[in-house]
Amino acid sequence: MGEILATYFSLITVTLGQSLTLSFVVLAVMMPFRILGFPDLTSEGAFPLGGCVCAVALLAGIPPIPALMLSALAGFLAGSTTAFLHLRFRIHTLLAGILVTTMLYSINLRIMGRANVPIFSQDKIFDLLSWLELTGTMTKILVAGGLVTITILVLNYWFLTERGIAMRAVGANPDMAEAQGINVWRATIGGVGLAGAFASFGGGLMVQSQGFADVNMGLGILINALAALMIGEAVLGKRSFLRQLLAPFVGAIIYYQLISICLAAGLPPGDLKIATGLFVIIMLAAPTLRSRKGGRPEREAIRE
Repeated sequence: MGEILATYFSLITVTLGQSLTLSFVVLAVMMPFRILGFPDLTSEGAFPLGGCVCAVALLAGIPPIPALMLSALAGFLAGSTTAFLHLRFRIHTLLAGILVTTMLYSINLRIMGRANVPIFSQDKIFDLLSWLELTGTMTKILVAGGLVTITILVLNYWFLTERGIAMRAVGANPDMAEAQGINVWRATIGGVGLAGAFASFGGGLMVQSQGFADVNMGLGILINALAALMIGEAVLGKRSFLRQLLAPFVGAIIYYQLISICLAAGLPPGDLKIATGLFVIIMLAAPTLRSRKGGRPEREAIRE
C-alpha cells in the first residue's frame, strides 16, 4: 500500500499539468452538448488538427502564442463546418461530426507531410516562464493553469452578455429563440466553432508540452473528455451556469487523478480504456441508482 501511495504522489504533478491541458477538450465537448443542445464529435478531429497546425507553425518560425491562435482558428473552421453541414443539409449532428473528423485525418497528414513531426528545438509557450527557474512540470502547470483561469473568466463574462445569453437561448429552445429575433444559424455555427477552437487550442498546447505532433494523438480523446465531463458534473452539479462552466476543468483534474491511482495500483496502460469506460458507465448510472434507492417507482425512472 505504501508503494502504491508513493507512486501515486509522484504522478500528481505530471497528471495535473496534463489534465489542465486536456481540460480544453472537455470544455469543447461540454459547450455544444450542454449549452447548444448540439451533440458533437468534432473534438476528436479538432484536437490533432490544432496540434498539427501548431507544430507546422512553430517549424515555420512563428512564435508560440500566435501558433496557438492559428491552432484555435483551424479548430473554429472545423467546428463551423460541422454546424454548417447540419444546418444546411440536415445531416445529424453526430454524423456531421464523424464526417468532419474523418476528413480531418487526411487534412492533418497534408498539413504535416508525414505522420509525426518533432518540435523539440523550437521555442514553446512554457519558455516564457524560464526566468522563474522552475522544473518543466511546474512550468507547465503554471502556464496551463493561467490559461484555464483566463478562459473561465472570459467565458463567464461573455455568456452573461446579450450575445452569450442569445446563444444559450438557442440551445434551450431554438424555435422560441428564432421567434425572438435571434439568428439561430449564427449562434449555432459560432458556438460549435468556438468549441472546435478550444479543442484545437488544447491540441496545440499539448504539442508544445510533449514536443511533437502526431496525426493519431486524438485517438480516444473524446471518451476521456466525456468521462471527465460526467465526473465534473456529478461533483459540481448543473444548478448554475458557473458550475456548468467549471465542471469540465474540475472533472478533468479528478479524472486524471483517478487514472494515476489506476496506474499506481499496477493497472496496465492498455487497460486504461476499460477503466475509462467504467467511469463513464458509473457516472451515467449514478442518477438512476440514486432514484431507485430513494424509492421512486421503476416505471417513473424509466420514463425520465
